[in-house]
Amino acid sequence: MAEKKDDKQINIELSEEMAEGVYANLAMIAHSNSEFVIDFIRLMPGVPKAKVKSRIILTPEHAKRLLQALEDNLSKYEANFGDIRENPEPTPFPMNFGGPMGEA
Repeated sequence: MAEKKDDKQINIELSEEMAEGVYANLAMIAHSNSEFVIDFIRLMPGVPKAKVKSRIILTPEHAKRLLQALEDNLSKYEANFGDIRENPEPTPFPMNFGGPMGEA
């Protein structure tokens, strides 16, 4: 009996460089009527300038799917590892990592 091929399967290529990932500790989100723009930013202690490390542009439909996927994965994470604690106070800008400010 021949095996049925799933037409919805996609082959995704992940380069070695991309697989390393990029660290970000802040995300800024903007939108228009046709797209959502998510900037992933890295803030460093004592540095007044933050750098956008990646920008992702999504349609509203894909932004909603991303939200649903994040909610699903957060639920699974918390089921395995316990609740993620949130800081009750919003983080002020610029973020202060604590400790003395260095000079170069």
